[in-house]
Amino acid sequence: MFEVFEYEFMQRAIISGIAISISCTLIGLFLILKRFSLFGDAMSHVAFGGIALGLFLKSNPIWVSLVVSIIGGLSIIKLNSSKRVYADSSISVLLSLGLAMGLVLISLSGGFSIDITSYLFGSILLVNNTETLTTIILSIVVVAFVTAFYKKLVYLVFNEEQALVNGINTAILNILLITLATIAIVISIRLIGVLMVSSLLIIPNVSSLLLGYGFRKTILISICFSLLSVILGTILAYEWNITPSGMIVIMAAGIFFGVNLIKLIKSRLDKNPVKKVASSR
Repeated sequence: MFEVFEYEFMQRAIISGIAISISCTLIGLFLILKRFSLFGDAMSHVAFGGIALGLFLKSNPIWVSLVVSIIGGLSIIKLNSSKRVYADSSISVLLSLGLAMGLVLISLSGGFSIDITSYLFGSILLVNNTETLTTIILSIVVVAFVTAFYKKLVYLVFNEEQALVNGINTAILNILLITLATIAIVISIRLIGVLMVSSLLIIPNVSSLLLGYGFRKTILISICFSLLSVILGTILAYEWNITPSGMIVIMAAGIFFGVNLIKLIKSRLDKNPVKKVASSR
């Protein structure tokens, strides 16, 4: 299995996957705690609309998608801050709008092509040096952001009103968080696809939160779960000649169900001290 690392395309895939795992997982945890779990799905669908627009205009799909997605992400913040529309409602509206816009533009462009399909399902094994470097830079920026604003971000996600009272500029912090999340999602689409990108934001973090550790430990465990999913998923996809993005999500889901099973067994043992003592022997 380890001979796969001799190939340059696999090296690029693994390095890009590691970078995306770190950035998506870090950003995803804060989104989950802000009750923005659907944000990844919404932005991936908006990004899909942006990609379709880029292909329709014969421009760079990723750059067009990035601009469209950032506008969409900032729109969610604006609607949420107005208190006229709940966050989950505005996210659902953008999710539907992005998908609809993408489908209409694809129809106007003559239907589905190889280009749009590669963005839908991702192609981590086909990333080039530029895309690998981009993901590494993104990961560094995300880690730097979380490190620099760690205490303020924790305040923001757990008690935004109290954070505002304590002098934290929650508006700017929300904009920075959403913008970074949007960039991470758009960059990730090239690797694991529109249909799968939200999985890296959500599943590893949910799995880690189930364990009930402190916040810092939860972050580290989430990153480990994400890295394991991406690395194993990519290697197995290559070995078995199947879609990498699907295998990555299956690995992440497997970890999620494994954590649930362990917790179930542990709770059963805790309720039955006799079995617990017997098992320890």
